[in-house]
Amino acid sequence: MFSIIWKRFRKNPLSVGGLVIILVLATIALGAPLIAPYKEATAINVYNVLSSPSFSHPFGTDELGRDVLVRMIWGSRASLKVGFIAVGIAITIGTVLGSLAGFYGRKTDAVIMRFVDIMLAFPTFFLILAVIAIVEPSISTIMIIIGLTGWMDVARLVRAEFLTLKERDFVSAARAIGASDFRLIFRHVIPNALSPVFVAATFGIAGAILTESGLSFLGLGVQPPDPSWGNILTAGKDNITVAWWLSLFPGLAILVTVLSYNLVGEGLRDALDPRLWTREK
Repeated sequence: MFSIIWKRFRKNPLSVGGLVIILVLATIALGAPLIAPYKEATAINVYNVLSSPSFSHPFGTDELGRDVLVRMIWGSRASLKVGFIAVGIAITIGTVLGSLAGFYGRKTDAVIMRFVDIMLAFPTFFLILAVIAIVEPSISTIMIIIGLTGWMDVARLVRAEFLTLKERDFVSAARAIGASDFRLIFRHVIPNALSPVFVAATFGIAGAILTESGLSFLGLGVQPPDPSWGNILTAGKDNITVAWWLSLFPGLAILVTVLSYNLVGEGLRDALDPRLWTREK
């Protein structure tokens, strides 16, 4: 199965390129302590304020003389951490609720899906802003809030898969030999319903990174002096006429990262679609 998926995935060069970029970014983020000490990302140098890109500072320096490249390397850790943990929370909640709604149907389905409709009625970004206005903004808060407000699409996907899979013969056979509902859901049905979830998770990581960057840009995300791509952009906005590099480099980092995850998501969607397998045969 995995060999077939990989064979189909690698036929899309854009998706493979996106995967390579993601792996490189993940390596840089994980290796940040080895590449540059954290103190270099926060150390103020008043003699080197807003220096343009040079050999000693490839991405220039910011309004406090801090090296932008080092801050972006450490900022990548924040962005990727928010993306993976927030999506992990969303996937867990969405899978559990979608499974219950699709498996039991009737009143359980009605209650859960009406709750999903209520959550979808609120603009997600403004809901996040409202919550952050109440609690203290931090990276942990952002991860939890994005996860708690991003599970609805996953729940709908899993529910749709369950409505189809629970009528299959392998589920009827497992029920006939006395398998419990818990075993039916988590051992037999969920493993066969995860394909669209993987695709949704890939797109979700891209969305979470964008949301975190937007919140940090507004001053409601990762708080200075801790670096993130969003708060580096804030410095770029304040110095746009004299320090173009403060806007260009973090903006490109966000663009390339989000685009890479979207390309990988597109490739996974095609690779995991069994209808395309039959066409190729």
